[in-house]
Amino acid sequence: MGTWKFLSGVFNIATFPVLCIDYLKLVFPIFDSGVPRRLAILIFTLLLSFLNYTGLAIVGYVAVVFGMVSLCPFILMSFIAIPKVKPHRWFSLGQKGVKKDWKLFFNTLCWNLNYWDSVSTLAGEVHKPKKTFPLALFVAVILICLSYLIPLLAITGSVVVDQDQWDSGFHAHAAEIISGEWLKYWIELGAVLSAIGLFEAQLSSCAYQLEGMANSGFLPKLFSKRSKWFNTPWVGIVFSTSLAIGVMKFTDIISSADFLYSLGMLLEVASYLWLRRKYPLMKRPYEVSLRMPGLIIMCLIPSVFLIFVMAVASKIVYLVSGFMTVGGIAFYFSLKFCKSKKLLDFANREGGHGEGEEFKQNPRTRIYDADEEVKL
Repeated sequence: MGTWKFLSGVFNIATFPVLCIDYLKLVFPIFDSGVPRRLAILIFTLLLSFLNYTGLAIVGYVAVVFGMVSLCPFILMSFIAIPKVKPHRWFSLGQKGVKKDWKLFFNTLCWNLNYWDSVSTLAGEVHKPKKTFPLALFVAVILICLSYLIPLLAITGSVVVDQDQWDSGFHAHAAEIISGEWLKYWIELGAVLSAIGLFEAQLSSCAYQLEGMANSGFLPKLFSKRSKWFNTPWVGIVFSTSLAIGVMKFTDIISSADFLYSLGMLLEVASYLWLRRKYPLMKRPYEVSLRMPGLIIMCLIPSVFLIFVMAVASKIVYLVSGFMTVGGIAFYFSLKFCKSKKLLDFANREGGHGEGEEFKQNPRTRIYDADEEVKL
């Protein structure tokens, strides 16, 4: 699971510099293809990785500010488009003669609405995560859904263009049609800032995941090292960035990210149901107040969607994901060999709170926290 979740995060990281350049090429055509495009993506990736190195607090504030600034032009465009909106266009079945790309649609939909669980790797850096996380996720879900739906309804209801023009960066072109060049450039700036914020958040999640796995003894202690200047897991940042630098097409990147994420998520869901059945009374920081049949139904709906996304993947995605999975398995056994021969230094996993053995002997043991009441 750790390998799948980490690699899906790495693929996700790789998409954001590409998105930045896709918007910038509308202003600077030199970035459309060739060496200038690849060099720009590389420089963007390295600069944003260095920003991540400066600290999680800086990354958090930058992401919030960039998020607010990037939403402003989309909100303004939506208001300007209101007089031009014709509701019947929302029910169009598509342009005649243009083939519907359902693979791209569902992969993009999955990519836009996933990775909610990746924030869990940052819990150790958050003050009062039990209270902060649920509220933050609740607000984020609402804001993200609205930020997708409202501009999309505004554009589809007010702009009529060739369907082939709907590509990465089309919102900027639509903004120009709706209000003029000034809004186009503002949309491009907002989209670039948004991609930067998303890059920083995802890279932080990947780096802290590696640190957590190292502290738990799954990876060598090397990955738990932190910078003396900024107290950030610099080894995880460098390792994640080096893997994210690639030359795959945007659609292949998001499809591969979705496929690996789906594999990890299905295993995560299965583990969740198994642990709820095996240890029903274990103390949990968060708990869904449903019995097992309700939990199965709740998990079945997203699981079916994830399986569908995997089923419609292209051959290159199957090849890349299969190669990454085999590589992850080989890496696991290599680390196991190094650990047995003491070739690398690993953290001791035998420590902890001492609850593991108690649950192995009696899975229905009731454990209470000194300050909290267990939700049953």
